Formats: sequence, C-alpha cells, structure tokens
Amino acid sequence: MPQQTRDKHRLAGLSQGLLALGLLLLWCLLWGSFTPLTIITGILVSLGVSFTFYLPGVELSGRVNPWRVIVFFVVLAWDILRASIQIAWLAFAPNFKPGNAIVGIPLNTRSDLIMSWTSTAISIVPGSIVVDLDRSGSILYVHVIDVHSEEDIQRFIQEVLDTERRLVLAIGSKAEVVRVNEQHALARGRKNR
Repeated sequence: MPQQTRDKHRLAGLSQGLLALGLLLLWCLLWGSFTPLTIITGILVSLGVSFTFYLPGVELSGRVNPWRVIVFFVVLAWDILRASIQIAWLAFAPNFKPGNAIVGIPLNTRSDLIMSWTSTAISIVPGSIVVDLDRSGSILYVHVIDVHSEEDIQRFIQEVLDTERRLVLAIGSKAEVVRVNEQHALARGRKNR
C-alpha cells in the first residue's frame, strides 16, 4: 500500500476516533456523570450514531502549532471581553442609534473544520452571530451590530479574516497556511496604497 494511502487511512481513523471520543464526552456531560455505566452506554451510543447516521469525514491537517493555539485562545478571550464591554456600553448609552448589518464574508480556506471553528469563534463574541454558512463558496453570513459605515463593515470583515488566519496558523494544513498568508499579504498591500 502506498505511503499516501496509508496516511489517508491513518488520518481517517484518527478523525473517526476523535468523533467517537467527542460523542462519548458529550454523552457523559449530558448525564452529568462519568460512571462506568455512563461510559459504556456512551461508547455504545457513539458507535451506534457513527454507523447509523452519515457523518461526513472531517479532514484533519495532522498539524498543530501549540504556540499559535495559545495565541488563538488568548486573542479570542480578549475579543470576548472587549466586545462584552462594548455591548454593555451600548445597552446603557442614552444616545445609541442602532445600526445592524448582515455581512457576507468570503473565507480563504476550504476546510470544513476551519470554517466551522471560525464561525463558532465569531458567534461566541458578543455583538455578532453567524446566520448562514455557504460551504461550497466558503462564505460566512454574519449579523453584526453597531455598524454605521462601510468602514465599520470592512473593519469587521478584517476581524473575521484575522480569526480565520489565527486558526489556520494553529491547526491548518501547510497549503492552507500558504494560501491564508498570501491573502493576508495582498490585503495589507491594498491597505497600504
């Protein structure tokens, strides 16, 4: 068997194993206990779900940069804190004028995992929520509050693309890292003109 085929089988097995582990963890959390009976029934349920329902395989890159993972979570925590303060300020501001938008943001990655994690990261930051994801076009449609100009929208789009870039640098494949870095350099070049 060629090395490339073995690598694909290994990554597919790892992906299925992580899925089963995630389902087992979810089962135990739903029941609120990690007793032997809960774990055994969780294993049976996760195997039943895996074999009964079609769950598309998530391709893992096989690459994790621990430093970039830490950077991603630190920046995400900062974004959540900053946005929470901004939303609290808006709630009590006497002269607040609402300005909302639904923004379509084309992502640079084609990875389902990166797209879903980017949409989750964007949605847990107060003030924005992903309302739709076009998987074939890699476009996130995000509802965002407190936007009043095209400049505000462009700033928000850049924040989303920066989140995606941090995720790709943390767990994306080498090809995705190159693609995202190229797009980042192009965007910086346009900005500096």
